[in-house]
Amino acid sequence: MAKTASWSTLLLFCAALCLPGCSLLPRASDEATADNAPAPVIATSQAPSFEVQVHAPKTVRETLERHLELQRFRHLPDLQDAELQRLLGAAHANARELLGTLGYFAPTISLALDAPPPERPHGLRTVVITVEPGPQTHIATADIGFADTADGDPDARTRQQQRVQRGWSLQPGQAFTQSAWDAAKNDGLRQLQVRRYPTAHIATSRAEVDADTHEARLSVTYDPGPVYRFGALKVEGSERYDPDGARRLARLPTGAIYDENALLDAQLNLASSGYYDAVFLTLDTEGDNPLAAPVVAHVREAKLQKLVFGPGLSTDSGARLSMEHTHNQMPGLGWRAVSKLSLDRETKLLDTEWTDLPDNNGWRWFAKGQVLREATGDFTVNSGRLRTGRSKITQRIDRNYFLQYDYANSQGVGAPPSGTALSVNYGWTGRYFNSLTAPTRGHGIGVDLGVGTTLRPERDLFVRTLVRWQTFISAGRVEAADGKGRNARVVLRAEGGALLVRDGAELPVTQLFLTGGDTTVRGYGYRGIGARTDSGQLYGGRYMAVGSVEWQRPIVYGGEMTDWESTLFIDAGAVADRVSDLHARVGVGAGVRWRSPVGPLQADLAYGVQAKELRLHLRLGFSF
Repeated sequence: MAKTASWSTLLLFCAALCLPGCSLLPRASDEATADNAPAPVIATSQAPSFEVQVHAPKTVRETLERHLELQRFRHLPDLQDAELQRLLGAAHANARELLGTLGYFAPTISLALDAPPPERPHGLRTVVITVEPGPQTHIATADIGFADTADGDPDARTRQQQRVQRGWSLQPGQAFTQSAWDAAKNDGLRQLQVRRYPTAHIATSRAEVDADTHEARLSVTYDPGPVYRFGALKVEGSERYDPDGARRLARLPTGAIYDENALLDAQLNLASSGYYDAVFLTLDTEGDNPLAAPVVAHVREAKLQKLVFGPGLSTDSGARLSMEHTHNQMPGLGWRAVSKLSLDRETKLLDTEWTDLPDNNGWRWFAKGQVLREATGDFTVNSGRLRTGRSKITQRIDRNYFLQYDYANSQGVGAPPSGTALSVNYGWTGRYFNSLTAPTRGHGIGVDLGVGTTLRPERDLFVRTLVRWQTFISAGRVEAADGKGRNARVVLRAEGGALLVRDGAELPVTQLFLTGGDTTVRGYGYRGIGARTDSGQLYGGRYMAVGSVEWQRPIVYGGEMTDWESTLFIDAGAVADRVSDLHARVGVGAGVRWRSPVGPLQADLAYGVQAKELRLHLRLGFSF
């Protein structure tokens, strides 16, 4: 019993040595582990003095081969046997430390130095390391605690702490590794820092390993620190553009509880405004009042004017060439003007949009004009549009109201007559997704309503409405061999439109509905689903219905989670002049998604059931 106790004590001491960070762990100062340690620096100017062979199970062999300190000395010149033997002594302890980071605290390690074979007397000596790792240590208990902190909302503090505890990744029964232990601690810390407690840190952490039972008892205490609220936005680097305008563009929720997502949203608002080439927002935590902590915006202003030429490619419209001119401060008016010329197989577009800076309530004036020539059904349509009104964009909701004039002239044999219209419109869009660029959960809804009248040859009142909806529903978790995983999901999408007007009214085709293409009904051409004229030609219709069901599943390759996803989908859409004439056009297919830095890159192969055609659809990014 005395020998057993001594052996247990020795192993516990070794465990303590090979668990850096198991006592006091300052923020962002974790020591390197086997998984993230830099590879040994190996000189390559000399021929190797010896080679290293590791005989061990696959679970530990790669770590030993990559991180043994012995590898650093392979290229030392004139290395004598006595010197190499001393290195072998240190290698034994080094291997034991590395195995400890993987949860093996009772290994059997043997090292041998083999001389070159007689037939190759000048060959390399070989260091043979044989390892039996023994039982891997597993988690027995995990105790997550929090230091006391002043908080005006103790219920919110408790809920946040409970989320940290529920999300703890190292549960009893799981294998213990140093990298998993570090990741669990840092994940918990991250959950505190992203909301309410940006200065949170780890006060204490400890992993007690019992070498006899091969169990680890974990404990960590987080110090949340004070609660922070957003103070005023300070703009640094502003010379040409009004700093107060930057504050209105950022829409930072001053006075609200600190939320990293809100900070990133404000940064994105400034970066996407067009006034700045670079934007970086930071919360100033050095002040003495965390309940009004300033936010500093470091900006690099964009040029007053710029001209951009760009090619493009779309499966809907083919090759595209565009030219865009931007003026960030129009003389006299001070508004931002963006004018664009775009040419592709299906459309020729010239448009300009002028926008004012938002007021203190977030509303801004805008004016827009466009001239367009595009294929609409079986006809070519020349159209023009003028629009002016006000808009307001918030974190989740976009709103706008405007006055609009439409003109359209259809060309082709049997083309409907030209039409003009004047309408008053209101639009509302709510985006309740977890990400606006690559959502995986949440929903969005959009409603457009217009009331207007045709202008010639007769005046006919009309009402136009369009409703859009999309939601992401979790469909189970997909995990890789290392425990990392993402949720699969089902994406549901629906769209419906109606135009109520007297039969025989001559409406501009720009007010009518068409569907089909990359973002609507795959398996059909762009706007290739519509109503039919009396002569059977494809044209816009007064009623539209679109629905889609899509299953998305993360792809695991080689036991690792990738940035790719597979998808299966079915789309259906119909357009007609009467509700009773709505007949669905169905598309089915499969595709892949790549989680790129700018949003999902989508490639879908779809078969149009009624069209009896196979189409490839490519799209970058997400929009709703």
